[in-house]
Amino acid sequence: MARKLKSDRILFTAAVLLVCVSVVMVYSASAALAFDRFGQAYMFLTRQAMWTALGLVALAVAMRIDYRTYRNETFIWSLTGAVCVLLVLVLFSEPVNGARRWFNIGGLGIQPSEVAKIAAVLFTALMLERRMHRIDELSYSLLPIAIVVGAMSGLILLEPDLGTAVSLLMIVGMMVFAAGLNYRYLVGTAIAAVPILYLLVASSPYRLRRLLAFLNPEADPLGDGFQVMQSLIAVGTGGVFGRGLMGGVQKLFFLPEPHTDFIYAVIGEELGLLGTTTVLVCFCVIAWRGVRIAMRAHDAFGSFLALGFTAMIAVQALVNISVVLGLLPTKGIPLPLVSSGGSSLLISLAGIGVLLNVSQHEETS
Repeated sequence: MARKLKSDRILFTAAVLLVCVSVVMVYSASAALAFDRFGQAYMFLTRQAMWTALGLVALAVAMRIDYRTYRNETFIWSLTGAVCVLLVLVLFSEPVNGARRWFNIGGLGIQPSEVAKIAAVLFTALMLERRMHRIDELSYSLLPIAIVVGAMSGLILLEPDLGTAVSLLMIVGMMVFAAGLNYRYLVGTAIAAVPILYLLVASSPYRLRRLLAFLNPEADPLGDGFQVMQSLIAVGTGGVFGRGLMGGVQKLFFLPEPHTDFIYAVIGEELGLLGTTTVLVCFCVIAWRGVRIAMRAHDAFGSFLALGFTAMIAVQALVNISVVLGLLPTKGIPLPLVSSGGSSLLISLAGIGVLLNVSQHEETS
């Protein structure tokens, strides 16, 4: 039977610990850069603190809204449609570093692709709950998901943002697999995706250069291999205990984007193996508790929601950490709950809030 339970304290503690690490490390990683560019050492810290406050409010609100409230077809279709419109409109925004991913509102960057993750998880959870009894009848069960999520991923790809598009597909793929889809379909899809990914990489000079740099960064240490080389130097010089907070060297104009995509490397240099392991353990705890919540959810909709939001954080963390350690080609994907970036932090904390609410309605014996 289902009964009202307190929220998962272990999950909450892991998430809050990462947010605390974020505020400290964003300042440490960005102070010199912010002072050099803007003459304000606290600029990125101020923004991160503001987004952290908004994110914690979003977490508190989401934690108190019964997740079954979202099981509303009109609401989900409206949200999905609005997100698709935003993904189209952002393509006409001012480019930043050659990409059109942000709306600049009051000096703050808002990424529709982050909101697309929420919409995709909600839409997929609704479709799977209603159609999982015929999951292997692809035209009935998965065609709506393929059309909607495929459209979102395609629009994100046009920004261009291959990393987020692939991450979105991976999140939905995990949810579909959990619904009981025969693994042969997933294997077949993965095989079919290989030539598509090859064409996407081969047709884009900068993606091809990133791939070649990943395979052999030492061949061009001052060019395309610069990011990964500096990242590995930062992690390697940290040792077990690190250089000490604020004592990092690579963030001083050597490591590109030290407060966003490569903040894990700064943690490695300043807090050492102990710091990086602590962060990694927190993400593992979030993944563990999220999967546990999904398995014990009161209904299928809550189970798919929990799995989707868990995957949203875990997949992004895995990709970011792998890039920092040179295990994947460089992607512009932040470390959730830690990197500087308002949209990612806000959406991640909202997802944690939904997870905590689902945990209040766990099925117990």
